[in-house]
Amino acid sequence: MSGDRGTTRQGRGRRRSAGRDVDGILLLDKPTGITSNAALQTAKRCFEARKAGHTGSLDPLASGMLPLCFGQATKVSGMLLDADKVYEVEAVVGAQTDTADADGTVVAVAEKTALTESELRAAMQTHIGTIEQVPPMYSALKHQGRRLHELARQGIEVERAPRTVHIRALELLHFDPHRPRLRVHCSKGTYIRTLVETLAQAAGTLAHVGMLRRLWVEPFAGQPMVTLDALQEGAGDPSRLDTLLLGADVALARFPALRLNAALSAALCNGRPLEAAQLGAQPLAEEYCGLLRAYDPSGTFLGVAERLDDRRVVARRLFVAGA
Repeated sequence: MSGDRGTTRQGRGRRRSAGRDVDGILLLDKPTGITSNAALQTAKRCFEARKAGHTGSLDPLASGMLPLCFGQATKVSGMLLDADKVYEVEAVVGAQTDTADADGTVVAVAEKTALTESELRAAMQTHIGTIEQVPPMYSALKHQGRRLHELARQGIEVERAPRTVHIRALELLHFDPHRPRLRVHCSKGTYIRTLVETLAQAAGTLAHVGMLRRLWVEPFAGQPMVTLDALQEGAGDPSRLDTLLLGADVALARFPALRLNAALSAALCNGRPLEAAQLGAQPLAEEYCGLLRAYDPSGTFLGVAERLDDRRVVARRLFVAGA
């Protein structure tokens, strides 16, 4: 997420970041066939941005919403990693691959190469709610400092502890006995490839992902996405591309807003706690304790604050320039 490296005449080996200071969130519609990092680097070049990062990878086979954070907005990337996500997935029934998707090599073929709708719906019922998943070997998780997918490519398989995830909703969009299509609303950490495999196992067969598209990441449901082609077409005028960016506070819409006067804005930015008596009549529930979006009198987003049990408010993550 750092900028390009360079040297100066005054100090050989010193680093300087190249590019513009760009702040905001881009909802990229990642195409299939490239990694999330490759998509990020292309977008970063189009914006001529100094600093950028993505909020959780999509497999090369997958397309869809990939929020990219630029500049100060990179400070919300961790919060977006925790967000719910919604996918559309097509399962290919009857074969298992080493990567659990169509980019992999077939490693097993089932005798049963088709499902009935009742079999599929029965399997789906067993996967709604809180479930345990064993992460796939072809994943970015680490084992003793090495990515699992690096070990997998060397033919090494290691034991992985199961993880608890939540399937909020599982909907059958289109039934086909060989290639059914589902919509999945799930918590962070859910592997759709693993879900497809275990659904097939519950129905007495094998399967892998043939198509995967991420429809949205919370809280961006229904928000328009921008394609890489559109970014590349506008690459000659990066300031025009800036109009495509959302403010960092859009990602934090679930937190209440805190409006501050000039004196309190300065105090918060200088790290001083704000006493309850100073805040006056704020539209906050009396019992609310937790994170807040803080704004100055002009409506400029200052950053994330927190209301403590004693009703004081303290800064947690500032988004103002230079913070």
